[in-house]
Amino acid sequence: MKDFFLKKYSMNDLTSGNISAIVEYTLVEDSIKYPTSPLLDKTQVPFSTPDFPLTPIYIFCPESSITLITEVLKKYPYVPHFNKCEQLFKRQETITYYNAAYIDDSEREFLVKNIEYGVNVMPLVDFLESKNRYTEVSLLNGDYFLNKEAFSVLRNRTKIATKRFFDIIYATQLLVLLSPVMLITAIAIKLESKGSLFYRQKRLGLYNIEFEVIKFRSMTANAEANGAQWAQKNDPRATKVGNFIRKTRIDEIPQLFNIIRGEMSLIGPRPERAVFIEMLKTAIPYYEFRHVIKPGLTGWAQVKYPYGASIEDGMWKHMYDMYYIKHQSFWFDFKIILSTIRVVLAGLGR
Repeated sequence: MKDFFLKKYSMNDLTSGNISAIVEYTLVEDSIKYPTSPLLDKTQVPFSTPDFPLTPIYIFCPESSITLITEVLKKYPYVPHFNKCEQLFKRQETITYYNAAYIDDSEREFLVKNIEYGVNVMPLVDFLESKNRYTEVSLLNGDYFLNKEAFSVLRNRTKIATKRFFDIIYATQLLVLLSPVMLITAIAIKLESKGSLFYRQKRLGLYNIEFEVIKFRSMTANAEANGAQWAQKNDPRATKVGNFIRKTRIDEIPQLFNIIRGEMSLIGPRPERAVFIEMLKTAIPYYEFRHVIKPGLTGWAQVKYPYGASIEDGMWKHMYDMYYIKHQSFWFDFKIILSTIRVVLAGLGR
């Protein structure tokens, strides 16, 4: 088992967004690789109060996985029971398994026997996904990604072509519909401060290919004179117009051109800068897997966790992005679009 990353972060490092902060970590390894991260422990309180009664969850796994699973489940309203083979479960019950390749033969046969009697048997990660609509990345390993069914959507050429078709249609229509907003925004930016109208920045997209993202400029000139920084809530570098267009996400509208050019999609993980990718991938398990699909103008992470200015925020967004990559569909995209409209109208952007 690969235990938690042992990190030394100061609060200033996590909240300032200064990329020059050094990320130091030590990996504690065992015989089987289970990448994980302790960052979620800082943002969630274990369910141990009367308001959150614990529900039993039955898990079949190798002995080497018990410590990791127990630690992860402290963030959930479950009390785990491991490898209980005393009697068959009831038909309406659910039992889970983790890292099935290393489960004892007798326990594997017990799982099969329960399936024969109508018991719902499913992977632990899938069970948690079904309850929370995000992926518990602390429990991921290579088998999760090599499952042929789990990411079959990535190989479905019809769905990929259909999504590209609707991206072009929607992006073109939105450019026409929002052209008055873009014109007013351009005038406001020019009247308030000197500098270019648009802000261009290199980001990583599909298959780690770099492209130049286009946004309305929301900050003062030379905003990153001291080096790359995460955008912050109430960012002092933002102009008055910039604060407004960021909260309403008007600053993102020019990325519709990136969609038409095929560099982005309407829905997907937000594109990130290479310098931040290098930092985040050392702290967040399988962070670069986000590049198996095109980055999006909006996404599941943006409507569920709209603000991100630290490694912990990056972890949360990654969990939602991983869930979207696996479960993406036309109706899921439609739901995200409706949620994005709510975010824009409510001014909940960063």
